[in-house]
Amino acid sequence: MGLSDERGPQVAVVVSVQTTKASVAIGASARQQILPLRQLQLLCPLPALSTIPQRISQPPWGLNDASLAAALPPRRDFGAAWLLLQGDDAAQPLADWVELVCSRHDGLAIAACWLWCQGPQTLFRWRQGQVEPRGQDDLKRLRRERRHQVLQAQAEQRWHQLLRGRSPLEAQSLDLEQQQQLQLLLAWAAGDCEIPLPLPLRQALQAAHCSPDTGSIRHLLVDLGQWEAHHLPSLRATTWEQGFSAALLAEADRLVAAAEQEQPGDAHRLDLTAQRSVTIDDADTCDIDDGLALETTPAGQQRIWIHVADPGRLIPVDSPLDLEARRRGSSLYLAGGILPMFPETLATGPMSLRAGHRSAAWSLWVELDAAGAIAASGLQRSWVSPTYRLSYTDADELIDLAPPQERDLADLHGLLERRRQWRVQQGALLLEQPEGRIRAQGDQAVLEITEPSPSRLLVAEAMILAGAAVAAYGREQGLALPYRSQLPAALPPDSELNGLPAGPVRHAAIKRCLSRGHTGTEPSGHFSLGLPAYVQATSPIRRYADLVVQRQLLAVQQNTAPLAAEALQGLLTDLDGSIRQGIQISREDQRHWQQVWFHDHRQEHWAGLFLRWLRPQDRLGLVHVDALGLDLAAECPAGSQPGDALQLRVQLVDPLRDQLRLLATG
Repeated sequence: MGLSDERGPQVAVVVSVQTTKASVAIGASARQQILPLRQLQLLCPLPALSTIPQRISQPPWGLNDASLAAALPPRRDFGAAWLLLQGDDAAQPLADWVELVCSRHDGLAIAACWLWCQGPQTLFRWRQGQVEPRGQDDLKRLRRERRHQVLQAQAEQRWHQLLRGRSPLEAQSLDLEQQQQLQLLLAWAAGDCEIPLPLPLRQALQAAHCSPDTGSIRHLLVDLGQWEAHHLPSLRATTWEQGFSAALLAEADRLVAAAEQEQPGDAHRLDLTAQRSVTIDDADTCDIDDGLALETTPAGQQRIWIHVADPGRLIPVDSPLDLEARRRGSSLYLAGGILPMFPETLATGPMSLRAGHRSAAWSLWVELDAAGAIAASGLQRSWVSPTYRLSYTDADELIDLAPPQERDLADLHGLLERRRQWRVQQGALLLEQPEGRIRAQGDQAVLEITEPSPSRLLVAEAMILAGAAVAAYGREQGLALPYRSQLPAALPPDSELNGLPAGPVRHAAIKRCLSRGHTGTEPSGHFSLGLPAYVQATSPIRRYADLVVQRQLLAVQQNTAPLAAEALQGLLTDLDGSIRQGIQISREDQRHWQQVWFHDHRQEHWAGLFLRWLRPQDRLGLVHVDALGLDLAAECPAGSQPGDALQLRVQLVDPLRDQLRLLATG
């Protein structure tokens, strides 16, 4: 009997028959199975007077692999039979066809020829128990299909070898199907796993010993040279990844060239270019949007000047660059550098408060009373020309040494410290501590720790002062501005806080109680700053909302209609999505480079302090490592209490899989 199943065509002997089913012994192994008679094809009846065999290897058949191979005629005999039968419409019974092919029709020859007919040959077709020759057109089609299958199998084999080899490849050299598979792998590496991996691609991954998951696929693509090891999936297809279009860059170049020309309102600016002012930033900062100066009035009153860059001089509302800046919401700060809100030629050129250059600005002056409260203030557009550009290190030296010819910075530090203490009396929280941040230098991750130095505290307090003065002005004018507020918090009692170590442990207990800040169009108190109202207003090159603040102020000064609260709220809502996206990208970037850094230092140990539990059921807690300036999630000993000393080490780290597991022990 002949039968076909998932193992292909096979021959068998019938051991017994029960109505519509038969018990058969299949193949040389005599595998027993009961099958419906309709699934069996009678090849050769048992000769009379024969004992019923229990397997095909027994007489009278004596079939085995060797005998079947020996009984099979040469391929040319099948070809000759095909030629003889061309034009004959009648299909051939199996026995007649076998006799035509090999001049015999015993059971061995019939079994051998039937198996050949059921195999991957193209000359004959088995149909309804008979053999018929294929037509020439049909034969050509089959041969084309077979050739295509062979080529496809060869291409698939080469593809598997490429993946298995894990060496850089040229995507352009792949065929269309392989390029599509590569694109799907790239989508999965980027976190887009909605489209399932088809079976051929899963088989290709299996050949490369790669699991069908995001992390494993990233590792494979890095080896193939198709995925940058430090690529951020969240950047994919965003305006940040696309950069500025050629048209926007050309517009930026046009504005740079026009910056020295007279612009509307320039004639009404206050000329402060003779004033000695300084800018203080990190040494590598190029877009400088604020500066400071100290003036002593004829009445002997010390006046703090805070100058803020005025990009609105060159960027009209709803212009192409304005719309692009609105789409971005803010500059994006990554470990490898800044992705600016405005094209770099503008942000670091005429928009910046560059030392020795006349620059357009908004200038705010503030006089403090003896306690540090704002006694008087003023605000207007101006021209400034910063005298010096200082790094924080330079500024710290001037504050510390206070040379007689350069006392302004030391005096400014004293005034702003008075203001800082006034805010503390109003309930402000001072939670400064060293902060670590990972920078990227090529493929290397470098840890930088920022200390709360005198110059950094000075600049921070000056910016807070400017925000408080602008908010007070907006409240007096009934002006809608993007006011930043924070609800009051119920802090732990002093007895509890005083029982905690000062610094990060105590700060963590306080921060845990604070609510998130909120932006709205009505002034409201800011709890942790100790202010009745506050507006971020000193980074218009880097934050679009700060540029909006300047435009609202300008409308009041020019007696034109500013944005009403409802319209401003709509604008802030539109900005919120972009800002959130930027925050997500920045956090992912810092997390990745933090993982890279820990991977490079995975053999080290660090002393830490337990801050608080994040998920006590999983023994996941927050640990402060003073040597790194970082608060890190780690597996902690059960029962850990705030302030407990711990030793931290890396348990598992894999940046491509976005994995970092830290273990803290007592």
